[in-house]
Amino acid sequence: MEPINTSAPAPANNKGALSTLVTVFFFWGFIAAGNGVFIPFCKHYFKLDQFQSQLIDFAFYLAYYLGALALYFIASVFGRDVVARWGYKNSIVYGLLFSAFGAVIMILAVNANTFPGMLVGLFAVALGFSLQQTAANPFAALLGPPETGANRINLGGGINSFGTAIGPIVVALALFGATKASDDQINSLGLGKVTILYAGVGALFVIAAALFFFSKKLPSGKYDTHTEKSPKALMALGIMTLLLIAVFVPVFRSYMVVTEDKMMMKEVESTRIKWLLGGLVVIVGSLLLSLLRAKKNAAGWGAMKYPQLVLGMLAIFTYVGVEVSIQSNLGALLAGHDFGGYSSSQVAPFISMYWGSLMVGRWTGSIKNFEPSKSLRTMLLFLVPVIAFAVVLGVNAIAQNDITPLYWYIVCIFIQGCAFYAGQDKPAKTLLIFSVLGVLSMLIGIFTTGTVAIYAFLSGGLFCSIMWPAIFVLAIAGLGKFTSQGSAFLIMMILGGAIIPPIQGKLADMESVGIHNSYMESVGIHNSYWVPVFCFTYLALFAVGVKGILRRQGIDYDGSIAGH
Repeated sequence: MEPINTSAPAPANNKGALSTLVTVFFFWGFIAAGNGVFIPFCKHYFKLDQFQSQLIDFAFYLAYYLGALALYFIASVFGRDVVARWGYKNSIVYGLLFSAFGAVIMILAVNANTFPGMLVGLFAVALGFSLQQTAANPFAALLGPPETGANRINLGGGINSFGTAIGPIVVALALFGATKASDDQINSLGLGKVTILYAGVGALFVIAAALFFFSKKLPSGKYDTHTEKSPKALMALGIMTLLLIAVFVPVFRSYMVVTEDKMMMKEVESTRIKWLLGGLVVIVGSLLLSLLRAKKNAAGWGAMKYPQLVLGMLAIFTYVGVEVSIQSNLGALLAGHDFGGYSSSQVAPFISMYWGSLMVGRWTGSIKNFEPSKSLRTMLLFLVPVIAFAVVLGVNAIAQNDITPLYWYIVCIFIQGCAFYAGQDKPAKTLLIFSVLGVLSMLIGIFTTGTVAIYAFLSGGLFCSIMWPAIFVLAIAGLGKFTSQGSAFLIMMILGGAIIPPIQGKLADMESVGIHNSYMESVGIHNSYWVPVFCFTYLALFAVGVKGILRRQGIDYDGSIAGH
């Protein structure tokens, strides 16, 4: 994010404006988490395979990357930040209106009964989100005294997490009503309720935009700041983007192939996985090559000359990818006989609990901002997760969902509380502990079935919960005047949510089309969860490596950064 103009007058307190602002945080979580229910619904309604259903996440998270890249490109060419020139207030208004435009596209696509059109609508909604997210965090800091700015941002994060917890429930009610339709009955439900859902969401976007626009008491958040240019970084990201486009063109062409010829279908599936993995190689290779070139000559690379930033970009890419991928493929996993054989209309409480697990972790992680005593903090580390867990169960109970399969998940909540205590509020240590637990939980899920496996995969949400702030503070440590630019690069790497879920989805499909060979025997949806194992492993390696990188730069990590 761009630095805030601290010379601009800020209201001593503006609870009404803050209440309006946190609704924006709610929207982000609500829509993103709701996709977890929308994916299996579309899979059965449009007769998609698992890869095709993951295009929902691809469209949604690709918008974040392209939106952030466009803002960076404009800033690099003109030397001025467009969000700063518009002001945080106006930028949020424009973002909300663009998301409302996306909701209109979604409604038109639903009426035309076209899945690609719905992807365009979701892309437009998320593109508006990318602009909102760029402005909302610093704007929250402006709505009151600077010393309490972090608390207001944490409040927004808590509301965002609440949106992720109830989003799947509301979307499930919108799609299925009070019925628990089987997957074979989904076609009879139609898409009419999706129109109602997005009409309501679009109206809320417009109302929120109007509240912001007509509020005379809100600060504009406008300021003029010089943006540090980094032509080599711009070229590297531009080339990476062009290569990604070239890689995904064959993937989308294969989406149009409809055939009952098994041999041809095997060839199509084999082509898809190769190109998808090629896209992953493009991203990882481009960033690592940039790091090596910047190490030889740092001039022109801007924030990307810092190894902690580039490796942090890969960490954010991996974290967002694994967070989204676990839940996006969860509906297909739960449909299996070894996992309960749940229909698409029955998975909402599990998706809600997954995202609720992130809420549990984020609420717990925010305890330190209130500066409790050591003894009180220890008590809250175990009490707050239980309260958050009860909130998720309560919301599901109100929605008349069966919550009995989730009662013993409290054991996983307790394990997370112990992990927080062991982490001692040190980002690198906490990230390492949570990453290792993420690896272990995925391995337990892979090698077991039934309730144990379901709990193991759900707990991925618990261990993802603190990763964004931990990675972020590690990646931007020591960047100095390039901190703002480095933050923008990290936001671009939300792209991981567009790339990793389709890869896991494609691996899951390899069982259904009968692709078997010497190095990849019948992957299927269950074994596709090896993808999160590799993701958590990289995050653990980053946690170990970045501490040494910062130490070599003369940064007293445990002292200055952990206490920051």
